[in-house]
Amino acid sequence: MLSGLINLLRACFRPGSDGFTRTGSDAGGRQDGLLWYKDTGQHLNGEFSMAVIQANNLLEDQSQIESGCLSSNESGPYGTFIGIYDGHGGPETSRFINDHLFHHLKRFTSEQQSMSVDVIRKALQATEEGFMSVVARQWSMSPQIAAVGSCCLVGVICNGSLYIANLGDSRAVLGRLVKATGEVLAMQLSTEHNASIESIRQELHSLHPDDPNIVVLKHNVWRVKGLIQVSKSIGDVYLKKTEFNREPLYAKFRLREPFKMPILSSEPSISVHHLQPHDQFIIFASDGLWEHLSNQEAVDIVQNSPRSGSARRLVKAALQEAAKKREMRYSDLKKIDRGVRRHFHDDTTVIVVYLDSNLVSRASTVKFPGISVRGGGINLPHNTLAPCTTPTEIVGT
Repeated sequence: MLSGLINLLRACFRPGSDGFTRTGSDAGGRQDGLLWYKDTGQHLNGEFSMAVIQANNLLEDQSQIESGCLSSNESGPYGTFIGIYDGHGGPETSRFINDHLFHHLKRFTSEQQSMSVDVIRKALQATEEGFMSVVARQWSMSPQIAAVGSCCLVGVICNGSLYIANLGDSRAVLGRLVKATGEVLAMQLSTEHNASIESIRQELHSLHPDDPNIVVLKHNVWRVKGLIQVSKSIGDVYLKKTEFNREPLYAKFRLREPFKMPILSSEPSISVHHLQPHDQFIIFASDGLWEHLSNQEAVDIVQNSPRSGSARRLVKAALQEAAKKREMRYSDLKKIDRGVRRHFHDDTTVIVVYLDSNLVSRASTVKFPGISVRGGGINLPHNTLAPCTTPTEIVGT
């Protein structure tokens, strides 16, 4: 037990001058208070922009963009992978996804020698099983990890197709040019799994016909078993395996009776879209953005602004709306520190991926000097023990 704690400290204790992550250039992103951003970068199929605003004491959102070879044997196919992981109950699950999902995808792509819906589904399943193994190993020492989970939104651009996989309530929205009018219209690409949606409540009732309390309206919010808003996720093992829904798990998470089948699902909704020359960009974002902006409002902001900094602009627009709803000034909202900030808005992650039709239509065998970027956040002061996140960029050859 002691050796495990020492290893955790070694892995997580990264002292800095003031406990904040900063970089001198935009290579791996910049930190400005609670905002991390990378205004512009190049992926295989065009440009991209990223931004993360932290609200929780520990950043629960994790994100990544990987562009280059999508298989582990470096023989292709080549493309771009985008991931938004909106954690809840803690950062452990979203960090686990960030560390493992893309590696699983590369492994299954190598086995099948192509990108497919099946590859993405298998990668998500392997990630879920991996995190369940972590929960099983840590249960005796850290039982509350069973109540940690994450939404998971994935986009893969490969061979002129866009694959979208989703668990939870993050969202991917396409900006598509209408040539006749010159307008760029919003098209939602992802299917959401939130109990606030009537069809999701109906689905839960049909799956659990003997449980009248499968969804409960609590404090004017629909929640599965009165506990959680999303019906699909990675993690949340306490609502998937009954052996983890007992003491010493906190009483507020424990159900009165054992359940016979999983209450939450890890089966993703996956769709495939053939990209068209008039498809301009895709906005990938956690629900913190969509709480304050409609799909079309977000698309308009991106379309009517320079590409560089577009993700940061979306985050700012969402925070301005959050401030307006609380009848306060945006400048005052920015002064509120993490932790307390969560009462005003959620952790919010945005990745805007621009599509260059000439690059999208290229064969997936065209090599690209890979790029890997992870969204960052603020490290904890060095007298705390929780894990740290550092924004990184790795450029391969």
